[in-house]
Amino acid sequence: MNRLKLSLLALIASLSVSTMGASIDHIQNYSAEYGGNPAQQGAINVGSTVYFNPAGLMRLENGTYFVGGLQYAFGDQNMSQDGRDFSTNLASPIPNFALYKKTDDGAYFWTVGGVGGGATLEYKDSIPLTVSGINFNQFLSNTNVEGSNMYAQTTLGKAYNLTDKWSASVAIRGVYGKRTLKAKSNVDKDITAGDLIGKPNLKLPLIKAGEASIDSERTAVGIGAQFGLNYAPNDKLNVGFRYDSKVKMKFKTKSDVNDNTYGPEINLGSIHSPSIGLSDALLGLYPVYKDGEKIRRDLPALAALGASYKVTDQWTTFIGGNYYFNESATMDRIGKTSTDYDNGWEISVGSEYWFTNQFAWLVGFNYADTGAPDKSFAATEYALDSTMIGTGVKYRPNETMEWTVAFNHYFYDTRTVENIKYEKEISSVGINFVKKF
Repeated sequence: MNRLKLSLLALIASLSVSTMGASIDHIQNYSAEYGGNPAQQGAINVGSTVYFNPAGLMRLENGTYFVGGLQYAFGDQNMSQDGRDFSTNLASPIPNFALYKKTDDGAYFWTVGGVGGGATLEYKDSIPLTVSGINFNQFLSNTNVEGSNMYAQTTLGKAYNLTDKWSASVAIRGVYGKRTLKAKSNVDKDITAGDLIGKPNLKLPLIKAGEASIDSERTAVGIGAQFGLNYAPNDKLNVGFRYDSKVKMKFKTKSDVNDNTYGPEINLGSIHSPSIGLSDALLGLYPVYKDGEKIRRDLPALAALGASYKVTDQWTTFIGGNYYFNESATMDRIGKTSTDYDNGWEISVGSEYWFTNQFAWLVGFNYADTGAPDKSFAATEYALDSTMIGTGVKYRPNETMEWTVAFNHYFYDTRTVENIKYEKEISSVGINFVKKF
């Protein structure tokens, strides 16, 4: 039975992933400008500073600003084993909004957007299900698995000057998380104990032929804090820092299970086993999808540090990095086993060059180490390290309006764990709009 449980777990292993995750659940593409230049940690601009370096808002002109944008991610994920590919396409819209007002006395800001998770993934023709040398796809057919993972965040805060060179910010963060799983599979023939241990003559029945399905939704709400510092020693150099605290999230599950694969009760002398079905095997090993369960899965804390340097009046360069405190976050458990994640990190560089007063060119690079160990791939995560390159353009038709259009592409490291090859390829296009009143 343990082998069967492990095989069923594989149905959901590939669904607890971030589309463009910088580290486990986190994403960083808070605005479209990130797609053209990901090194926004120390930037001072009207379209993204409110998200990445809110303490730097005090370096902008006085006024009220509205920011709105949309990014669209697309690509595919693929797992392969013994010459068979298991693929799924993905598509994910990521909106962002912000409103802030800056005066000499301070800046009040509010943002809404994605902070973690990714697209809905659907595997229409199963996924690798070989455990301990047994290919469990031989027992199942019409296996369809669909899952999603989404975190939305809103921040409300204030920035203020400490000195003529130093400014700070403080904010409260509200996060809503939603993780879903829909799975359906047919058991083609009765599964016996002999099938599982490689002894065909042992005809002890366990699971009957039939169909099992699960439709599960896990939701949670959490509160966190945000702190920022900005240092501008002169007109050329700017340094920004932001710390987002860990957000504790206890996910509650609502689940609907239909299963007609229950086998007979087993009574062999002193050995007694109740009737079990395909769904029991799944929920017994991975209880987070059982109706009524409440289990912690936190959004880890992160620290962001970056700088921008104005080389000329037209050309500004950027560098930045993020550090993710995965080790201090409580994550999902599988049965009684938890997966230990390493802390993650990433580094970015970028450039912005204004050809005229109206048009600028953006370009950037980012490398992310997720902190996911090999053993996590066999549990609940599928987080690959990545290299991202991006480019974009800015257009300012006048002094109160700015448009940004950007494109980026993620090159993911290929990883093979227990004879399963994991691959991913994702691109994103986005547009951002800023209006100053």
